[in-house]
Amino acid sequence: MKDVKVLIIGDIVGRPGRYCLRDLLPKIQENYEIDFTIANGENAAAGKGITKKAMNSLLESGVDLITSGNHIWDKKEIFKFIDEERSIIRPANFPPGNPGNGHQIIETNSVNIGVINLSGRVFMSSIDCPFQKGKEIIDKITHDCNIIIIDFHAEATSEKMALARYFDGKVSAIIGTHTHIQTADEQVLPAGTGYITDVGMTGPYESILGVESQAVIDNFITGIPTKFEVAEGKVQFNGVVVHLDSDNGICKKIERIQDLHEF
Repeated sequence: MKDVKVLIIGDIVGRPGRYCLRDLLPKIQENYEIDFTIANGENAAAGKGITKKAMNSLLESGVDLITSGNHIWDKKEIFKFIDEERSIIRPANFPPGNPGNGHQIIETNSVNIGVINLSGRVFMSSIDCPFQKGKEIIDKITHDCNIIIIDFHAEATSEKMALARYFDGKVSAIIGTHTHIQTADEQVLPAGTGYITDVGMTGPYESILGVESQAVIDNFITGIPTKFEVAEGKVQFNGVVVHLDSDNGICKKIERIQDLHEF
């Protein structure tokens, strides 16, 4: 069988990120002959959380599965639909009893793709161990999936790299999200797992992590809580394409995408 090409898109921030996705995604999918598209959408609604409307916007733009992270619960309407919605997953290592699913298996072109969402614990809220929860899910689904991809939503580069080395050869790719800054360390690890520390952000370029810069600067200088608003202007699209062997799930190649877009 031919290689499977999966596009993973970095954290989509607010309306600018959604509109950028709407305008650029079809052409990118065509140019790279993408078979399956994953996007992190936890900041898709006004820069924090996701609503049904924002979720539908991502799906209508061509995203097949939405992953998330620590902001998944910030828009309370998420509780109304996350249990029934197969197109969005949340970190699997939230404590038992949380609504929603932490992984999903989707068939595309006769290939089963398993996607796992995990959240880090270093410099973030203390939740269940991503290493143990990840292993538990991999052991459960590995015989049902040709390909397994992990979105690891984490702050510390060391934690991301440690998880990647721990699961090298057991999954097809581990893609870091959360910091909104694309790293330049895309690689195929020794046992065949594709990896990048952070895929970056799809959102306002002239900003601080997608937010209007002055509010963030004022917060650092004064220490006074400041309302953050999603910035406007030029928008960046960040993602990676992983080329995967559909028979054994090994990553043959990983390439970064960085594109600037003006409405």
